Amino acid sequence: MSEETKSLNFIEHIIEEDLANGLPKDKLRFRFPPEPNGYLHIGHTKAIGISFGLGEKYNAPVNLRFDDTNPSKEEQEYVDAIKRDIAWLGYQWENELYSSDYFDKLYEWAVQLIKDGKAYVDSQTSEAMAEQKGTPTQPGTNSPYRDRSVEENLDLFQRMKAGEFPAGTHVLRAKIDMEDPNMLMRDPIMYRIMYAHHHRTGDEWCIYPMYDWTHGESDYIEQISHSLCSLEFKPHRKLYDWFKDNVYEYAKDKLPLPPKQREFARLNLSYTIMSKRKLLKLVEEKVVSGWDDPRMPTISGLRRRGYTPNSIREFIKKVGVAKRENVIDVSLLEFCVREDLNKTANRVMAVLNPVKVVITNYPEDKEEWLEAENNQEDASAGYRKVPFSREIYIEKEDFKEEAGSKFFRLKLGGEVRLKNAYIIKANDVIKDKNGDITEIHCTYDTDTSKKVKGTLHWVSIKHAITAEIREYDRLFMHEAPDSDKDKDFMEFLNPNSLNVKIGYLEPSLSEAKVGERFQFQRLGYFVVDEDSTSDKLVFNKTVGLRDSWAKQKPKPQTTMQAKPKPQQQKRSAISVIQQLGKKYTNYPEDKQTKVKAEIIDLAKEVSYDELEPLFATAVKKAGTRIAVMIALKELLKNGLERNEAINEFISKALEDKNDILVAEASEV
Repeated sequence: MSEETKSLNFIEHIIEEDLANGLPKDKLRFRFPPEPNGYLHIGHTKAIGISFGLGEKYNAPVNLRFDDTNPSKEEQEYVDAIKRDIAWLGYQWENELYSSDYFDKLYEWAVQLIKDGKAYVDSQTSEAMAEQKGTPTQPGTNSPYRDRSVEENLDLFQRMKAGEFPAGTHVLRAKIDMEDPNMLMRDPIMYRIMYAHHHRTGDEWCIYPMYDWTHGESDYIEQISHSLCSLEFKPHRKLYDWFKDNVYEYAKDKLPLPPKQREFARLNLSYTIMSKRKLLKLVEEKVVSGWDDPRMPTISGLRRRGYTPNSIREFIKKVGVAKRENVIDVSLLEFCVREDLNKTANRVMAVLNPVKVVITNYPEDKEEWLEAENNQEDASAGYRKVPFSREIYIEKEDFKEEAGSKFFRLKLGGEVRLKNAYIIKANDVIKDKNGDITEIHCTYDTDTSKKVKGTLHWVSIKHAITAEIREYDRLFMHEAPDSDKDKDFMEFLNPNSLNVKIGYLEPSLSEAKVGERFQFQRLGYFVVDEDSTSDKLVFNKTVGLRDSWAKQKPKPQTTMQAKPKPQQQKRSAISVIQQLGKKYTNYPEDKQTKVKAEIIDLAKEVSYDELEPLFATAVKKAGTRIAVMIALKELLKNGLERNEAINEFISKALEDKNDILVAEASEV
């Protein structure tokens, strides 16, 4: 088996198998089918990436189809936002389509099912139908209207369409099996009466098809070869196939290709809500400023916060395609945007919590324009000029009157380097009546070759421009805010998710445009917000330079009972695996066997996100890499899908000089 074949995810394996079994490659066709009842969020990016990624891989068309069958919740605003977000991510669709395009055809097929005795009009209340539905362990019972004649069903259905009945009086149901173990097969509803204005068809229809009836038949009409959806639709596959198989008999001459539904694990992200209904609640109750609030997990919100299309696509690539549900740590998403912006964002200086520094031996009327590199990661970014003068701002936390030897910033009697400028020494401070420092008096040294440990960013007070700075934090304080059945997810809102302050910026930023991203040196990455005007700049904080959330997590509370010895916190499984790996190659064979068994057992508690960073372990640390390989084998056995990083790690191991590592890698 080639490396290329081994690196395929399970969906690609299915497609390759279908092609090998005779499906012509030019018949491959995919779709992304959002319902326009809200904005797309980060969870949707996985489905977008899979469908459009397959289109790119196989040079196959991908339709953007809006499943617009519920006019009471759908709006044109959402249609426009979805199109804008997908285009921003860098994907192109072949056709823009709507389920409402097929209302006539769906009605025609529903009539045919009635004629064939496979659908009937039910006139019970929704409560009565729910009671008859049964339970997963108890079969349902037939509706008293199930045996209506074809003629009566056709008459009632036509009159439903004509608007003769109030909403809720009749529904059209498929006649399948009320005793089927899959409750979705127990005579599902196909049409309901709904008097609502549709954003495309207006008031033309007053009966609307249900999702399960519409979705599969829309796939069939469009001749989608592979209908890909998330795992919650797996129980729906049996019904998807029942509708498809019956309609196929009506249209197989014109529509020869029946679609195939396959499911993948959806994207779940820690500290994040993925329910559009709950996101809408945040908007409606004005917890956030709108769907594009930078704290929202919507693509619009991420874009406004400063995320890049490339960072989101890279995140989706790292997450991979899996068959089992799991929760991805939001820090991986933050890592991806941090990595991308590190390469592309120009460095600038801004002070957000200022204290005044007066350089007493610098002439009062003098100013200099010093050269500063824009981005050391990008040689083509060039240089800019920054002004320097007698009075500057630095961050308050960068100064202490007295500090220990490990404080490498400015302290009385100590020296630091000013980025792109001189070395200064703190000599004195001036305080207000409350004892707070208002000025730090320093002297500067033009000998910049001196060795000093600290380097500070700064801005010249005389030249600084001001801007509104919006510092965003995670919207929820709980890792899984909607997982507690006894609490409303709103109880976990972070009261400090937004902090607005005034910042002092170097003057080069006066011409910054909406959407431009910068690294504020030593502070993080920021983007110019759309609220900016010619008179007032507004910056949103995208992400810090490093993950600081772990430090903020509250420590578990402990009881005050006296203990003879403080109990040590249990080490994480990945930490223990690393420790076991350090001496692995020094152990005798029998000890290695025992340690290997322990690593295999610990691997059950390890996630791929914890393991992947260890792929980069130095070559000389063979024991650690052996331990990682043993753990990786267990994750792969338990359903982890291969990806490029895994294949590269295994490939390098197979070429290693250590025989034990090669042996472990060859078993993967």
